[in-house]
Amino acid sequence: MANIHIPRLDLHDYTHGSAEQRHQFSQAVGKAFNETGFVTIANHGMDKALIDELYQVVQAFFSMPENTKSKYEIPGLAGQRGYTSKGKEKAKDAKVPDLKEFWQRGQEDNPVVDELPRFDQVTGDVFRRLETAGRALLKAIAVYLGLEEDYFEPKVIQGNSILRAIHYFPIEDPDSLPDDAVRAGAHEDINLITLLIGASADGLEVLTRDGTWYPVKAHGEDIVVNVGDMLQRLTNNKLKSTTHRVVNPPRELMTTSRFSVPFFLHPKADMSLAALGSCIDAEHPKAYPDVTAGEYLDERLREIGLKM
Repeated sequence: MANIHIPRLDLHDYTHGSAEQRHQFSQAVGKAFNETGFVTIANHGMDKALIDELYQVVQAFFSMPENTKSKYEIPGLAGQRGYTSKGKEKAKDAKVPDLKEFWQRGQEDNPVVDELPRFDQVTGDVFRRLETAGRALLKAIAVYLGLEEDYFEPKVIQGNSILRAIHYFPIEDPDSLPDDAVRAGAHEDINLITLLIGASADGLEVLTRDGTWYPVKAHGEDIVVNVGDMLQRLTNNKLKSTTHRVVNPPRELMTTSRFSVPFFLHPKADMSLAALGSCIDAEHPKAYPDVTAGEYLDERLREIGLKM
């Protein structure tokens, strides 16, 4: 198994550090995103009590009866708000859907779960805190890329970001599953960057450059941050949108659940993803056609089965 280095950085060094600390952070996060596409972040603005309550309300939601959860499934929104039931989403080019169900909230127009008074407040608080952390990380990335520090700010404020609570449900009869059915098939994220709050169990793996799978684990309350396809396109592959997956647990643990809460930081739909001029040269010719974030999101939602 390859031994890749996923650095652990302190966001406080960028948000409250000296000029030298800020520079070092920006270079370190850029280097990590250039080499592996992943980094772990400490001091991201959420304490253990909030994270613990988040997982409590998320588990409470997915524990409700199917007919109760289904009240919050909203046709026509491609899963962008509310509940998405089992068997809907798949990895691009996969033949079978992922073994999961999920809930998504965005900036506004979010359904309120009447049965769980704290659910909306807690997920909303986490959304805002991760959005703040993500905007700070984008500032550091902008500096690394030689852009104005606030390059991303007008593009992501009130953007199409999503907080997704995922339940990888128990696999009661593994022998009945197709051979290629997994909790989350190998994929790349669609957005600019993803901020992931740990998980209730192991399973996340990243594909290394030599073609092997490497397990990714956060330290306690750290978050794991990775590059999405939109940032890869914008930087003409300078920053890597790394392929990752969630594998099924060992057979003796298949009847247990796994919960995970990623925050997908999206820009506004009209942001251009045309490659930055500074990322194009003779050795790195332009790799992608020009497209807006909204056009690219629409294309990818169709590819993963959430939009017809």
